[in-house]
Amino acid sequence: MPDVQPLVSEFVLKLKRRKVEGSHAVARQTAELLRSVVSQHRMGSTNQAAALADAIRGVGEQLIAANPIELAVGNIVRRVLHIIKEEDISSTAVGIEGLSVTADSDDEYDSGNDDHPTLSAAVLAAHARNALRAPSLQTLLEDIPVNTGLSRSASSTGDSDGKSGDKSSKSRKLKHDVIAAIGDLIDEIDTCYDQISEQAVEHIHQNEVILTLGRSRTVKEFLYAAKEKKRSFRVFVAEGAPRYQGHVLAKELVEKGVQTTVITDSAVFAMISRVNMVIVGAHAIMANGGVIAPVGMNMVALAAQRHAVPFVVVAGSHKLCPLYPHNPEVLLNELKSPSDLLDFGEFSNCMNCSTQDGTLLNVVNPTFDYVPPKLVSLFITDTGGHSPSYMYRLIAEYYSADDLVVRRKSTSS
Repeated sequence: MPDVQPLVSEFVLKLKRRKVEGSHAVARQTAELLRSVVSQHRMGSTNQAAALADAIRGVGEQLIAANPIELAVGNIVRRVLHIIKEEDISSTAVGIEGLSVTADSDDEYDSGNDDHPTLSAAVLAAHARNALRAPSLQTLLEDIPVNTGLSRSASSTGDSDGKSGDKSSKSRKLKHDVIAAIGDLIDEIDTCYDQISEQAVEHIHQNEVILTLGRSRTVKEFLYAAKEKKRSFRVFVAEGAPRYQGHVLAKELVEKGVQTTVITDSAVFAMISRVNMVIVGAHAIMANGGVIAPVGMNMVALAAQRHAVPFVVVAGSHKLCPLYPHNPEVLLNELKSPSDLLDFGEFSNCMNCSTQDGTLLNVVNPTFDYVPPKLVSLFITDTGGHSPSYMYRLIAEYYSADDLVVRRKSTSS
């Protein structure tokens, strides 16, 4: 794919250099890139869906390797692979249905005529199995006729041209449907904040006290929506050391007229008894219902469980990851610069001190925490509220089991 390789290389470089961070931005740009890959892909005469999926795997493998901590990249790649399969199955099912209708509705049908297309029992059985799977939204909305009938009077040359034309038409339709479905996926990513915020009034009630940690745009929009619906509530914001993003969120909430109190992270246990609900964002939601979230979140979840306070996680569906925390493909954490914690100038003397066992002073600055599913009360996504035990079923609607490991199956393009 020489036409899109510069785009792929540019995005890989951005991921490696952390020029693009945050699940929302990463997910959207990944989807846009994969849409370009699909549009520029040259469809072959056979196995179009398999070749297209293989091209997506090749690009996805590069993107995931560029920044493994951004699980949203792999999520979108797997979503697109699932879309290709769904559209291919829908196209095949529609084609088989057209053949069966043509054969059954011909009043002049003669069982001895070999020129008329017939369906074997195996094909009909396969169609019946495929019919059990729900068609994609695109194929439901579009009424694209599929011409599968064969003219009895056509010559052998005309039959060959017709088959070639049908294959070409099917290839174009598959690519068109996949591009349209990826466009729907991008729209889904763009509107996830609005979809989640619409549910705020169902969960935030009058005069409640809410606690959050750090800054999450999803949480911010969720609280904004409740305030716009004239809900009166108070928010405790744990500052989210060492990056102190909670300070930013506190300023944003005050500008919207929300009563806000900033607390230190170490004060969470002291203040949790006054709280009615904990609402936090997430970096990723794993297949077992566990959550990868900013560092310090596990402490908040333990405090909430200790005092029987609901722990609610708000996140878009692009953060749903089909992998489990123990999967080798999952990188749960990364270490940020020690300068967030200590000033090198102030502690330079300590850092120069070393023994046979190594440096006496070490600084560890992890980015994320893992919150097990038993500590989570409810997930609120753009598709509604779900318990942790339901997440694996929700994930199964978005991903195929054989796409968990994104690896190109062949070297041919």
